[in-house]
Amino acid sequence: MPFKRRSRFRALPLNSLIPNMLTTLALCAGLTSVRFALNEKWELAVIAILVAGVLDGLDGRMARLLKGTSRFGAELDSLSDFVSFGVAPALVLFLWTLDAGLGGIGWIIALIYTVSCGLRLARFNSMLDEDQPIWAAGYFTGIAAPAGASISLLFMVMSFFTENDFFRSDILNAAWLLFMAFLMASRIPTYSIKKLKISRRFIMPMLILVGGMAAMMASYPWQLLSLIALAYLATIPFAVISHHRLEQQDAQKADVKKAADEAAANKEETEETEK
Repeated sequence: MPFKRRSRFRALPLNSLIPNMLTTLALCAGLTSVRFALNEKWELAVIAILVAGVLDGLDGRMARLLKGTSRFGAELDSLSDFVSFGVAPALVLFLWTLDAGLGGIGWIIALIYTVSCGLRLARFNSMLDEDQPIWAAGYFTGIAAPAGASISLLFMVMSFFTENDFFRSDILNAAWLLFMAFLMASRIPTYSIKKLKISRRFIMPMLILVGGMAAMMASYPWQLLSLIALAYLATIPFAVISHHRLEQQDAQKADVKKAADEAAANKEETEETEK
């Protein structure tokens, strides 16, 4: 009996813990952004949320690479995403402008955003067990939580390099936060880069583009982040159109298959009748 009890707590290789470590660091980064906001260090608050987004993108890939996926890691990832991309951005914006301008209404708007992010994550987890066509892996249902969190801070980021009080408007940021809450909770398809493939002839231009973006990030980080956010939003109409076209193609294939099956069934019935 003691032997069996000890075997349940067998040692695990360190490599299998790396994805969970990254997820934990993402959770810490998200919470740290709130601390920076409480100290009115707004730029550091935004950077902390962006760091959480980068770590969130790495943990899943590391888990698949190291074959360290687990139910525990999936649950921890959802918790980290909710805190870093649901709670943290809402609190940062509330402390930055919503509290002073709107008070209780600003808090309600922050709560709506947080709840929408939680619902989006719950729906994402529930859809993992559903059978979906292969092409569906290239799309998210609603905007992804890390992207939603980053884009929700767009006007704060723009205020860093414009020094214009317009971008700190409580009404503007409240409306934007509600818009992002809608995009996350909606069923609007958005592109996922997880399954994105680059043609060989575009590898060199892509590497050059990455190098240019790295140079721009060093010199004009906030301008580049704003441009990326706007470019991502601009892709949503194209994602909707392409997703709808693929759905129609699947429906047509299903109709053709159904008609073929019915024709085959009718042929068998006719042959049996003739016999």
